[in-house]
Formats: sequence, C-alpha cells, structure tokens
Amino acid sequence: MGNVRQFLELDRQMPEKKPAMERKQHFEEIYQEFDLQHAMAQADRCLHCGNPYCEWACPVHNYIPNWLKLVSEGNIMEAAEMSHQTNSLPEMCGRICPQDRLCEEACTLEDTNFGAVTIGAVEKFITDTATEQGWTPSLDNIAMTDKKVAIVGSGPAGLGCADILIRNGVKPVVFEKQQEIGGLLTFGIPQFKLDKDLVVKRRKILEGMGVEFRCNTEIGKDVAFDSLVQDYDAVFLGMGTYKPMAGRFPGEDLPQVHKALDFLIGNVKNELNMDQPSDAFISMKGKRVVVLGGGDTTMDCTRTSIRQGASEVYCVYRRDEENMPGSRAEVKNAKEEGVQFKFNLSPVEVLEENGQVSGIKVIQTRMGEPDENGRRRAEMIPGSETVIDCDAVIVAFGFQPNPPEWLQDHQVSLTDWNTIVAKEDSEYPFQTSHEKIFAGGDMVRGSSLVVHAIAEGRAAAEGILDYLDV
Repeated sequence: MGNVRQFLELDRQMPEKKPAMERKQHFEEIYQEFDLQHAMAQADRCLHCGNPYCEWACPVHNYIPNWLKLVSEGNIMEAAEMSHQTNSLPEMCGRICPQDRLCEEACTLEDTNFGAVTIGAVEKFITDTATEQGWTPSLDNIAMTDKKVAIVGSGPAGLGCADILIRNGVKPVVFEKQQEIGGLLTFGIPQFKLDKDLVVKRRKILEGMGVEFRCNTEIGKDVAFDSLVQDYDAVFLGMGTYKPMAGRFPGEDLPQVHKALDFLIGNVKNELNMDQPSDAFISMKGKRVVVLGGGDTTMDCTRTSIRQGASEVYCVYRRDEENMPGSRAEVKNAKEEGVQFKFNLSPVEVLEENGQVSGIKVIQTRMGEPDENGRRRAEMIPGSETVIDCDAVIVAFGFQPNPPEWLQDHQVSLTDWNTIVAKEDSEYPFQTSHEKIFAGGDMVRGSSLVVHAIAEGRAAAEGILDYLDV
C-alpha cells in the first residue's frame, strides 16, 4: 500500500522548466521530462477519492486515479494500456490540455490547498516512457471485418475516430489535405508546446495498428466526396474550424494585420522546412507586435512572436485577467518570456502612416453583467481611447465553422452557426441527417479544446460501429 500521507510530506511539483531567457531563443518544448522516481512520487500523492472528480472533469473521462496508482508502483506499461482505454492521444493531452481548468482544478487536493496532483505531467510521462521502451497497442485478439470507413481530416477528432474503429476490426482510411497528419496538432500549435515528432510517432503507431493515411488529398478537389459515400460503409467528418473571426474595425485589411492561424501555420512550416508559398511565413523580428485576444491561440501568437525576435509584444484583451478563457499556465509562461499584458482594452481602429501600421487605437472597458454563457460582458467606457504604438497586429479572436460546399449535395443539416447537426444522444451518436455520414469535433461543437475533439471522434466511432452492427 502506498504512503497515504504522501500529499502532506511532498509538495506538488512540475517537471523542471527551462529558464525564460533560454527557452525564448528557440521553439523546443519548455518542460523537461519527469524521471521515474519523480513521476512515482507525484503520482503517489493521489488520494484515490471514492468519487474521483478529476475523472468527471476530464472530457474523455480518463481513469486517472487508476493509472496514477500504477505509476506510483512503477507499472508504466500497464499504465499506458489503461491510459489508452479512454484517450487516443494521451501524450498530446498531457502537454496541451488546460489541466488547470479541467482535471487538476477538480482534484480534491487543489480544493484543500495542498496543490493538485500533477496529472498532466504524469499522463505525458506514461506514454513517452512506454513508447521509448517499445510499447505498442496489441490487436492480436481483434478479428478484422470487411467494413471500411472514410475519415475526412486527421486532426484529433479524426484520429480518435480511427483509433476506436481499428480496435474494433473496422478499417479506417484517413484523408488529409496537408502533407502530414495532425491538423492543428501539427500546424497550429507551436513546437514549444508540442514537439512535432510526437505526431509522427503517433502516426507510426496508428499505421502499425492498420490505419491508412492518404495525405496531400483534398476531398472535393482530388477526390470527390460522392465517391466516399458510395465506396465506404460510413464516412466521418472531422475537419475542424479554420475560418477566423473578424474584428470588424477600420484598418483590419492593412497588410501588417495578420490572422492568427495564418501566422502560426506559416511559422510551423518554416521551422519544419515544409513547402509553402514564399509569402506565407510572417516574421515579427524587430517589430512591435500587438496580439488581440485572450485564449490559448493568443498565447501561441505572443510567444511565437517573442521567439521570432519581436522587439515588443503586447497581449490586448477586452476583459480582465480573471475572465481570460485561456490556460493560466500559458499566461504565466507568456509573462515570464516578456509578453506585456494590457487588460480591459478593446480595439477601435488600426492606425497607419504611408500604408504601414503605426499603432492601434483602443478603448478602455469595465466588467459588466454576465452574458448568456455566464461570462461578464466587457462594457466600453466612452472617451477613454488611447493608442498603442506598433508595427504589426495579429487578430486572434477565435474560429468559425466553414463547412465545405459539397455537404449541401448530401442534405447534411447545419445549425444557424454553420456547425453540423450531429447529436451525441441520438440513436447512433454523432450521426448527421445523412445516415452514412457522421461528424464530430469543432465542426459540430464549434472551436474548442483538443480533448473535446478526441472525445467526440471516439464517441462518433462508437456510433458508427452500432450503425454498422459490428
């Protein structure tokens, strides 16, 4: 039996973090790895609550106390098997999930001020260590059927769906328009949060299980969607949301005002030496940069600008720090790296001189009553305009669904927000209005967390299995 007083005798600890001055010189991950002894000690802090709130707060409902116990005993291979029972991409969730708003916030030790168990760091440690030691999923007891499913999009929803299907004897064929799988895992999230070698390793694991990937293949251009519906037993759509939300203020169309995703994708491809148009890479070296927004994409843009050598980087957000939607850890990391935060400011106009951005006019706000989602509104204060001098602006207000035109030819119903109608509580979870077509992730719920997309991809796969009577 473990030390039931471990949480009293050992403080919460995270893996060592590289100093800010060092880490902002490159795009490598900023956290070091736990060694086995530290992982075991931190895992042993778990109270093994009778009603584990951490599991309920986790969108994929990981068996957190169970694999923490296995780690505390040094049983890493068993922990890896258990971790994969509920999560298709645990090594990625361990890195990029906002644990401080999910499982760790729900930890009983967090409520009692002893400091939550470092669930995310241990989750990352499990798969990293197990794969280094040769772990791969075993499908020896799975009998393959003659069923095959087309998956459009290889982001977290598509990968989650493929994982469940192949584990149940159904052949997934994943179509991806980019040159590598992963969606935003590869092209949107910077390397200092998620090393891209991890996506390559996961691809090899999935291919070893029998998943087929067809990259550089755009549905509707290289392959007709009709052919997928006709040639496959079912189709899953997991293409995410890539249409940026506009600011709708004067000056937004200036050449030095950039969309967040364009900026991030261009930088990742530049760092990975991938082919892209010559003007796709946007450098902020030597520039004064203002990033508008308050989510994790905003933090990605500010911290990428710092690493590119920007002279000054500002995060301008219309609410206060308490109401920021992003991870608290990401905000802390950005502050350490030199990002300057300006809260309760809303953009009014991007200013220019001779066709070049010279600054951005902002207006002060105050926190008002909660909106329909429970978040306090940002109310503008008349007459409080000021100007922040800058050379470039990045708009990071989030993303909207942009369903492809070919969906209309198959009577797939959309909501007023252009998300696909595919309900989890229907007879076949995440089935659309077309019986053979399923969907999940951001295309269904709107722009959200990677772990939500994984959960919905896996749930949709269960719906497909029921539909196919497998």
